[in-house]
Amino acid sequence: MKLLTIAIPCYNSEGYMRKCVESLLVGGEDVEIIIVDDGSKDGTAAIADEYAGKYPSIVHAVHKENGGHGSAVNTGIENASGLFFKVVDSDDWVKESDYIQILDTLRDLTGGEKVLDMLISNFVYEKEGEKRNKVMRYHHALPQNEMFTWDDVRYFRKGQYILMHSVIFRTKLLKDCGLKLPEHTFYVDNLYVFEPLPFVKNMYYLDVNFYRYYIGREGQSVNETIMISRIDQQIKVNKIMVDYMAENKAKIKANRKMKKYMFNYLEIITTISSILLIRGGSEEHLEKKKELWDYIRQKDRMLYTKLRYGILGSSMNLPGKGGRKISVEGYRICQRFFKFN
Repeated sequence: MKLLTIAIPCYNSEGYMRKCVESLLVGGEDVEIIIVDDGSKDGTAAIADEYAGKYPSIVHAVHKENGGHGSAVNTGIENASGLFFKVVDSDDWVKESDYIQILDTLRDLTGGEKVLDMLISNFVYEKEGEKRNKVMRYHHALPQNEMFTWDDVRYFRKGQYILMHSVIFRTKLLKDCGLKLPEHTFYVDNLYVFEPLPFVKNMYYLDVNFYRYYIGREGQSVNETIMISRIDQQIKVNKIMVDYMAENKAKIKANRKMKKYMFNYLEIITTISSILLIRGGSEEHLEKKKELWDYIRQKDRMLYTKLRYGILGSSMNLPGKGGRKISVEGYRICQRFFKFN
């Protein structure tokens, strides 16, 4: 069995996927790299086959019809044989020295009395045009260099969450929890780091800047204009998260700190949906915003009350054009501070 499976979802990635794959090959025989060609129409498939032919004991190429990022991640999980599982997007890469430390840590933690469910590390926003890249660290919220549980987790700041770039899951946990990301939908990475959490018991945090998250490619899904044009997919993911919170109360309330973390994460996703709809500006966008909040109220009134009348919910629902302008200005301040989009 391989120590770590790394899935690389690829769609028309010929221009940048080599940098990603080359950075991962450093892991050697401990690693299984699954390049998932999601129905690409360029040279992606040929590059995937080239690497699979050159490194047959490490790289596997899987070719499938286009189903979107979530479908490619699902395929990676289905084909994974490693003890642990990581997703690395095809326009991102990893830092070699931290990669080796990650593998050494996974190896050391394998076979002990406690089973590791999730390893967390830092990621770096490699933002085009920025002289200094922001590092997302978790040292203030998580114990370092030791196995810990939700009871040991400290406070997460607003806007700081464990994202897909941060996590390595135990592969069997992902399979056992029934995670199935929706097809032909963007922003499903939010579900990937949300739905498995009630099944996570033991965690480990390494304060290393392992993952390099590239922002700035034209047409990238996190670009604000692109996000507004795909707002229906953002809303779809938002509603799935609401459904999960409402329908899995027993699992989620089993741990107070985990419940609080999951609520805060849902709150920020709902805030992003709301502000994008305000930024969209049309009557249709504003009607969709109302419909989203109505959906939450109908699904779970208590959850709605906590979301709607918290600081973020209140600021996203100020009345009239003046209120919406204030909401957008608050959003802009957060953009400058957190350096997203």
